[in-house]
Amino acid sequence: MTPVELSRTVLHAVRRAVDAGELGVSVPARAVVTPPGPGGCGDYATNIALQLAKPAGQPPRRVAEVLRPYLVAVDGISDVVLTGPGFINISLQSAAPAALVEEILRRGPRYGYAEGPDGRIVQLHCPHDLRAVVVAEAAARILRSQGALVRTSAEGFDPEWAAVLGVRVDVVGPAPAELPVTIRPVPAPGDPDPLRLGRDAARWALLHPAPHDRPRTGDEHLVQRESNPLFRVRYAHARTRALSRNATDLGFVAEPGPVTGTAQDLLAALGDHPRVLAAAAAHRAPDRLARHLVTVADAALPLLPTVLPRGAEKPSAAHRARLALAEAVGAVLAGGLTLLGIDAPDHL
Repeated sequence: MTPVELSRTVLHAVRRAVDAGELGVSVPARAVVTPPGPGGCGDYATNIALQLAKPAGQPPRRVAEVLRPYLVAVDGISDVVLTGPGFINISLQSAAPAALVEEILRRGPRYGYAEGPDGRIVQLHCPHDLRAVVVAEAAARILRSQGALVRTSAEGFDPEWAAVLGVRVDVVGPAPAELPVTIRPVPAPGDPDPLRLGRDAARWALLHPAPHDRPRTGDEHLVQRESNPLFRVRYAHARTRALSRNATDLGFVAEPGPVTGTAQDLLAALGDHPRVLAAAAAHRAPDRLARHLVTVADAALPLLPTVLPRGAEKPSAAHRARLALAEAVGAVLAGGLTLLGIDAPDHL
């Protein structure tokens, strides 16, 4: 069961409780499912009971108790534990990691995207500022991935921004009358000029920091070493592509399955990707996606040396499962970098 499927399962449990007369609420459009926080347990947790407590006129813990039997009975869920004021912690059966990897490989770089347009129309406007324009354009890409129709405008636009960074806006001029969302991050320093970094490094330098932080635009974004987060993300992606090529040479292909060892953090990060995209869209915050890609890459790097057989070792089911997980990592990193307008090279 993938996080998206689990979110739907939680909503179905709410709907069944409402139909049974145990809860008097409107079924929400979405249930947030995340890795458990401090004090939690299992594979995922949801705060849906806290969200519904007030409209239900019941304590959150009581709402969670109502929902628990509906969740425990679902195929793919092995246990449901209530913690704190009403958090619902869900443990999935052992096949869950394989199902997650299978879902990512099926969707490819579009994993985490909405199924289609959702009817939202969003207008993003920004001042005549390089960082604001880059953030607005990336936010528009992420919003479109979540089903929104987006139009961007800027008070001014330098053609060099398009030539060097590939950035575009739909309208140049005053803010339109449709009450747009204004994108106004802290501007980048004028010296050194971010444009000198080139497209990928400059976009990363402007998008990775939080909007309230002043970005650094020095040569640290160009160095190919572990201290550079952009390098780690692109290196992890390139390694996954190399592993697929090497596996083909050795005569075996990826096959999702159980992965032993320390892959839990990586699986949690991959499972969290749809939520991160939704949050980045809702808050017009590409920096959330950029930092998430670093988390995925850092969790993946210890796995990658274990994917291929060593010496005279023959490819096994474990190797095929690890290769499938590595290819899922590559799909998530490639999709995320593309949304940020950054190239994801197969060779680095």
